[in-house]
Amino acid sequence: MAVSKEKKQAQVEKLSDDLKEIGNLVVATFSKLTVAQDYELRKAIRGAGAKYQVVKNTLAERAAKGTRVEQALKDLSGVNSIAYTTGDPVALAKALAKYAKDNPEFIFKTGVVEGRAVSVDEIESLATMPSKEELYSKLLFLISAPAQRLVTAMNAVGRDLAVVLNQGVEKQKFKNDAPADV
Repeated sequence: MAVSKEKKQAQVEKLSDDLKEIGNLVVATFSKLTVAQDYELRKAIRGAGAKYQVVKNTLAERAAKGTRVEQALKDLSGVNSIAYTTGDPVALAKALAKYAKDNPEFIFKTGVVEGRAVSVDEIESLATMPSKEELYSKLLFLISAPAQRLVTAMNAVGRDLAVVLNQGVEKQKFKNDAPADV
């Protein structure tokens, strides 16, 4: 059944609105995906906080005009889908890479990360990076570690002095040489 011109225009406008706000996108191709496999892919992408859409090449190219992802959606051929997010590009890349590993018929074509075009190899290496949350936690650990070590060292002086004094008292090393009439 043919899609009317008005319906195509509405699809282009909706996709264009989505693409104006995003900076992270992955273009992929697929063949022979079953409904169950497609469902699993969409579920994984939603879990990463992204959206997924199978697009007509000409409509995607029209929708991308004037956006940061225009280069990635130019001159597409074959069956294509796009996954895009305004959030963490690493989470999206991880979800797609895991799915592509389990389903070899799903193949990356190109991508855009933070408005910059990236190759298939860069998408796959992005998937091996830690997420933003992991990086933030490592950074906070590195920032707080010196302060924590300083506090530990400062506490150690008092603790060590108390241990030495306690051992001296237990072994009766201290004698009371003070005059009694003070």
